[in-house]
Amino acid sequence: MPQITYEDFTKVDIRVGKIVEISDFPEAHKPAYKLKIDFGPEIGVKNSSVQAVGAHTKEELLNSFVCCVVNFSPKKVGPFLSEVLTLGFRNNLGGGWILIEPKTDSVDLGSKLA
Repeated sequence: MPQITYEDFTKVDIRVGKIVEISDFPEAHKPAYKLKIDFGPEIGVKNSSVQAVGAHTKEELLNSFVCCVVNFSPKKVGPFLSEVLTLGFRNNLGGGWILIEPKTDSVDLGSKLA
């Protein structure tokens, strides 16, 4: 596994956001959701496509907090432009990715991972 420096890590801007809208993404090659995530006034609301179907329901994700990389270039996923990378781990008990969800009462919207 290649090593990175601390300086490399500091270039990755990981922030906490709140999922304010979620919809199915039938055009995706793998089962996915389309998200609108609010990162607060500094960054605003951004779009993200996540392959979380099978690991999460839309109902449990709506209004939940997630961790995202906000300084990658936007990526076209079929007809959808994903502006941030929502972080998670592969679900070994079924489909989809288990998203990283910080405790909502202990972090502010838009907080940066240090």
